[in-house]
Amino acid sequence: MEFETDFKKLLDKAHATAIEKGFWEDGEKRNRGELLALIHAEVSEALECHRKGQHSKNEQAIKAVQIEDDEQFKEYMRKNIKDTYENELADALIRIFDLAAGEGINMLAQINAKMRYNRLREHKHGKKY
Repeated sequence: MEFETDFKKLLDKAHATAIEKGFWEDGEKRNRGELLALIHAEVSEALECHRKGQHSKNEQAIKAVQIEDDEQFKEYMRKNIKDTYENELADALIRIFDLAAGEGINMLAQINAKMRYNRLREHKHGKKY
């Protein structure tokens, strides 16, 4: 299935970039608690951006990835997308993808299984909120 292949490529790309940038030194196992804390930090940054009204538009992200020159791309990112709610959510997903790929987790299977399970649960999963 094409979507499955594309999804796996995203995970692998996130992990490969983390390796390339030195976050997985010499193939070492990463500290799981540290990785989860970094994911949490990205979500907290998203919250702060939302509270401050710092947002980017989907059209800006689409335009950004179409910019071929790296310096122009980086400048556009700094001016329009970096440190926004949407960008911090992307950071959280990238860190999750990196962790999942580094631990060999089939995230697509996990997500599909959990979403099906959630569809079968009671209203608000039996909780107040």
